[in-house]
Amino acid sequence: MPANIFVTRDIPREGIDLLIRNGFRVDVSPHDRGLSKAELLEGVADRDGVLCQFTDTVDRDVLEAASRALVFSNYAVGYNNIDVACATRLGILVTNTPGVLTDATADLAWALLFAAARRIAEGDRFTRAGNFRAWGPMFFLGRDITGKTLGVVGAGRIGTAVAMRSAGFRMRVLYADGFVNPVLENEHKAVRVELDELLNESDFVSLHVPLLPETRHLFGAREFGLMKKTAVLINTSRGPVVKEKALVDALKAGTIAAAGLDVYENEPALEPGLAALDNVVIVPHIGSATMETRVKMAVMAAGNLAAALRGERPPDLVNADLWSLSSRRMHG
Repeated sequence: MPANIFVTRDIPREGIDLLIRNGFRVDVSPHDRGLSKAELLEGVADRDGVLCQFTDTVDRDVLEAASRALVFSNYAVGYNNIDVACATRLGILVTNTPGVLTDATADLAWALLFAAARRIAEGDRFTRAGNFRAWGPMFFLGRDITGKTLGVVGAGRIGTAVAMRSAGFRMRVLYADGFVNPVLENEHKAVRVELDELLNESDFVSLHVPLLPETRHLFGAREFGLMKKTAVLINTSRGPVVKEKALVDALKAGTIAAAGLDVYENEPALEPGLAALDNVVIVPHIGSATMETRVKMAVMAAGNLAAALRGERPPDLVNADLWSLSSRRMHG
């Protein structure tokens, strides 16, 4: 009997076709939305593998309900939505899609940076409302980007890609990370500094850290108070890295000048007052939302799942220490 796979939400067809070509039976959720807990529990029952989304909370209940599952393949780079420790205890492999969305997310970070610095969204709303009457010397003044200082918090794949894109704008680059990044330092003369120094000196601060216990609310009132009043914050990482109420307060008070956000602390809900602010650009978590990238993610997630169900080590295995145990389980 072919392996039985549940896909929690429709993905680009290329990923589904890959699974079918491998001889698996594939059931895709008919709902074009996130599943409720009850729907998720029902969907994963009696499945050999699950292709899930970062919006699916894969906790102990879900993992135990998936009693037959060998693998949960996450259609995302981050996997904080999955209780990996529990999955490991239960002998379930967890995979993700690293690297594939680096360029798309870095591009969006720059789109938000430009939009916030030059007041693009605000100007668009103003013009569409018929308020544009004439050019003026003090009209819609934004902030320069070229020659300024970019601070990158988290210099992994995406943080590095964001920093490297600054070369065309002759920017000084600072980065805060637990590890030295030789690519940034050797190719871009970036300087590794402590977070407080980065906040004090940067004109633009772009966040690229994973969501971990130590990064939750990494940015709050204290951190905003250390930033320049002219500074712009960009967040394309994870919403809870920023304490959103503190950000709203900082934007209202002029503690910082502006922000560009793709992610939110209690997504999809926004902190009260955030949407009413003109000095913030907000988009609906579209960091990886290009046609090319989403297809690559689908193929990668499906490929990880297919490899695991064939008894092969998935290329993008999160809980790698489980592999030897899982291999024994699959081959009896």
